[in-house]
Amino acid sequence: MQDLRFLTNADVAERLSYPQLIEALRIGLAGPCEAPVRGCHELPGNASLLTMPVWQPGQDIGVKLVTVFPGNGAKNLPAVAALFCLFDGETGRPLAMLEASEMTARRTACTSALAADYLVRRDARRLLVVGSGTLAPHMVRAHCSVREYEDVAVWGRHEDKVHALVKQLQDEGYPAHACIDLRGGVAAADCISCVTTSREPIVHGAWLRSGCHLDLVGAFLPSMRETDSEAVRRARIVVDTREGALEEAGDLLIPVSEGVIDESAIHCQLADLLSGRGARKDDSEITLFKSVGYALEDLIAARLLLAVN
Repeated sequence: MQDLRFLTNADVAERLSYPQLIEALRIGLAGPCEAPVRGCHELPGNASLLTMPVWQPGQDIGVKLVTVFPGNGAKNLPAVAALFCLFDGETGRPLAMLEASEMTARRTACTSALAADYLVRRDARRLLVVGSGTLAPHMVRAHCSVREYEDVAVWGRHEDKVHALVKQLQDEGYPAHACIDLRGGVAAADCISCVTTSREPIVHGAWLRSGCHLDLVGAFLPSMRETDSEAVRRARIVVDTREGALEEAGDLLIPVSEGVIDESAIHCQLADLLSGRGARKDDSEITLFKSVGYALEDLIAARLLLAVN
C-alpha cells in the first residue's frame, strides 16, 4: 500500500484542464468497457447514495462512491460529494484514491461539451446555463472550450448565488450576465445547459427556438426532470448511454410513460457521435443530449490525472 496515491479536489483542479479532458474523453469514450448501471439508493431528505463500478479487461478497475444531498445549498455546502478508487486491472492492487467531487464536476461538464461539439450549431453565440450550483461554472468553462460564445447567461432560483457566479465568471474573462427572464433567455439561446436537481419541468418545449441545443445534466432519477414532455418531443435525442438513460433519466422516462415518445425516440448514444454517426443534420434541428453519468468517464479522468502528475 506504500504506492497508493491520494489526490484532493485542489490537486484535480490544478491538473485536469477542460480542453485536455475533452480530448481524452473523445478518444476513450469510443472504446468498450464493463460499466454496470450505477446503484442508486434513496436516503432520507431526498438525498441519494450512488455506486459506480467500471473496468476494462486487463486494464484498470475503478469504483466511485457519491452522495447527493440537494438541501446542502441552504447550508452553503456542495450538493455532491464523492470518492473514486482506482485499482490495477491485472493484480487488483489499489493505485489511487481521489477526492472526486471536482473530478465528477469536470468530467460531467466535459462530456456535455464533447456532445455539444457534434450537436451545437457551428455559428452558436449564446449560451444559457440553468442553475447556479456547483456544476454551473464548470458547464460554462467546458462549453466555451468547444464554441466561442459571445453571450453567457446564468439563471437560478437564488438571486444572490446567480450574481456571485456571474461575478466569478466575469473575473475569469467570460461574457457572463444574469438571466432575469428564463423564458426569454431560453428563446434566445443557441445552447441551453440545465444543471439543477429539479423534480418539475423548468425549461418548456414551447420556448425552444429552431436550431437550439438542449443539454440536460441535473436530473439523475426517474422521478426528476428539468424539461417538459414537449421539449423532448420536439428534439432529436442523444444520450450518454442508452442503458443508463432508460434506467434513470426522468426527462425521458416520464414522456415515455405519458405516451409522448417511445424508447425508439433515442436516436443514438455519445459513442455513436464519436464514431461519426448521429451529428447535427442541419441548422434548424433541435437537438437534446441527456446525461445521467457513465462510469467510464471517471476512469478516463482518473487515468489522465495520474498521467499528468
